[in-house]
Amino acid sequence: MSERYPRICFRMESCGYWLFEGLRLDFYMRRQHTEMARAVMRSMDTYVKAVGAENLGCYVDSEGDPWELDQEGWVINRRRLLEERWPRIILAEARETGPWRYQFEYYGRRIDDPEWRGSELHACAASFWLPTEYLEAHGPERVRELALELAAPLPFCSGNVGLAFLGPNDVVGVTKEIRERCFRYPGMDIPDVASFAYNIGTRVRGPSWLTFLGQPVLGELGGTAALRSRLRSPGTTVQELDGDRAVVTLGEWPDAGDTEQGRTLPAYRELARVLEPRLYEGREFEKDFSPEENRRWVRRFLD
Repeated sequence: MSERYPRICFRMESCGYWLFEGLRLDFYMRRQHTEMARAVMRSMDTYVKAVGAENLGCYVDSEGDPWELDQEGWVINRRRLLEERWPRIILAEARETGPWRYQFEYYGRRIDDPEWRGSELHACAASFWLPTEYLEAHGPERVRELALELAAPLPFCSGNVGLAFLGPNDVVGVTKEIRERCFRYPGMDIPDVASFAYNIGTRVRGPSWLTFLGQPVLGELGGTAALRSRLRSPGTTVQELDGDRAVVTLGEWPDAGDTEQGRTLPAYRELARVLEPRLYEGREFEKDFSPEENRRWVRRFLD
């Protein structure tokens, strides 16, 4: 096991899916997709350049079927991203064995559509995967630089970058394996941007290694200066970004913590208390998590 996070990589024979440790870079935007399609394209291109196009070999079509991401596949997905009103774009690594380590997901949701129930809480969401091997090869500063590059064109309300359980986190069997580990490693997220994008609105998912805050969230917390004055843990920094936005960094490296070893991540707990008024409690994990366990997980840095 790494000093900062556990090594997790195995295939569940019951369902055929893989679960492994990695990094997620997730951003939530309360803006019509058609207003920011080219911004999302810029971030996607930045990601592809950083990880290499050869590491993205398949895409998922609108019916959920996988296809080879060849030259024609790129044309199809770029056109969908620019022309569709509510696109779902999934580009992933194509491997015959082992997990998909690299993945880009984007969900364009209906924003304030009076004919669509609940659209006042929708948000468009962009997500980028990185394996921990990338972190170890390039170092945390390069990952942080990449996160800033991805975030720059996006009109985000909030964003989270940090360690996570990577895999299909809503599948029976997978969530059971996650449940058996997540309370020990509170710094490893259980993200599900496809679901969260339906009701996160302008709320924040909580603290992560890098927590991005845009408007109206940052303003409701008092702005960058007020945020900086309330965060005093060693290694915590608050950086002001263009567009009245900010990013909070909790230490040089992302850290999973380990409650069995007494590593409870006090800097994460400090930020959680500041973010609590804007905390998004997420969907209930219907598979393998009880409502009590779900609440315990969402409030793991608060209770």
